[in-house]
Amino acid sequence: MTKSVEGFRALGQIGPITLGEMDCVKLMNRVDTKYLTSVGVLERVLEEALRQGYRALVVEGSKISPYNSLYYDTPSLGMFLDHHNRRSLRQKVRTRVYLASGATFLEIKRKNNKGRTKKKRMQIPPDEFWDFRCDSAAALFLAEKSRYTSQDIAPRLETIFRRITLVNRSMTERLTIDFDLRFVNHDTGMEASLGPAVIIELKQDGRVPSEMKGILLDLRVKPVRISKYCIGTTLTNPFVKSNRFRTKVHAIEKTTGQRITIIPQSTQKSIES
Repeated sequence: MTKSVEGFRALGQIGPITLGEMDCVKLMNRVDTKYLTSVGVLERVLEEALRQGYRALVVEGSKISPYNSLYYDTPSLGMFLDHHNRRSLRQKVRTRVYLASGATFLEIKRKNNKGRTKKKRMQIPPDEFWDFRCDSAAALFLAEKSRYTSQDIAPRLETIFRRITLVNRSMTERLTIDFDLRFVNHDTGMEASLGPAVIIELKQDGRVPSEMKGILLDLRVKPVRISKYCIGTTLTNPFVKSNRFRTKVHAIEKTTGQRITIIPQSTQKSIES
């Protein structure tokens, strides 16, 4: 039986950092490196992070924060296909709610041909998580910050997960650790769960050395190109072109030693609603 992340000794001993202190490491213009591992290896990652003096974000008294994101796309899933077809300039549009605080945002992520990611966001009322398109301010923000309008897109895929956020001692990098990953497809009604899979994302400006890169290398956790939106869509939409992402699905199953759980159709609007 997989040990619960809450029970990891190192997580309890890692020093805290507040949201206010995190302001200087927002890294809205950054280089992202993703890694795929399992909950079992995560325990060792946290032990090494403790030794290196990393601190963990604490929200509402907890170092584990629940997240819910809703990705929007065109009727033809143009943003998904841009990624699948390796288009170097691409965007994602999503709403995200931080369930511990209720703070809700409309977010636009843009990746350029140099591998840098820029994220713009605006806060929206919590009830607009499900659909922000009737909010004139949000619709204007979308039109100004992306190549899409509110008429072009609709909610497609919901991602539900829990996250640990670590910051290094010199405050030059941020590490997000996502686990308990689940997906709900708003087009097909299908759901999927990644079980003990863990997606780690190292976010930095790329100009300073990273202790965490060395830790992950020592633990044989290698970089991987993976998108929660693309994996979730591949698992829950059998009608979309997704052959390029099938190898990622197999890599997840090999890493965890488990088959991914897929529920053919759901009558629930959301796992968390």
